[in-house]
Amino acid sequence: RVQLVASGGGSVEPGGSLTLSCVASGVPASSFAMAGFRESPGKGGGGVATVSNENGATYGESVKGRFTTVRRDKNTLHLEMNSLEPEDTGMYHCAAEASQASAPGTVVVIQPFAGIKFGYWSRGTQVTVSP
Repeated sequence: RVQLVASGGGSVEPGGSLTLSCVASGVPASSFAMAGFRESPGKGGGGVATVSNENGATYGESVKGRFTTVRRDKNTLHLEMNSLEPEDTGMYHCAAEASQASAPGTVVVIQPFAGIKFGYWSRGTQVTVSP
């Protein structure tokens, strides 16, 4: 059984920092990609914060230069979030790559990971950025 646990959310002032962590277990050996998504109801629905695999990581446009992904192993992802802005507020979920192309999931379009489908999800961890 696949499980992903996200942690590290909190409340900070603008300009502050947080590090989100995601630990996966039971993920199929063929699934290398992990991602972080922000859910922001009422603010355009959020979006991709980061996608990474064994070759590197990419970031959503709004967080480039401020967020850094650290993958120490296949089943762990840390997202270092610096210079946080109120627009970063939302529920953050991590996800792991679906085991099969036919499995249900969310396909990302962000390059160079376009087409990867994420089928395993964590519960969210809330990030709130406000004065």
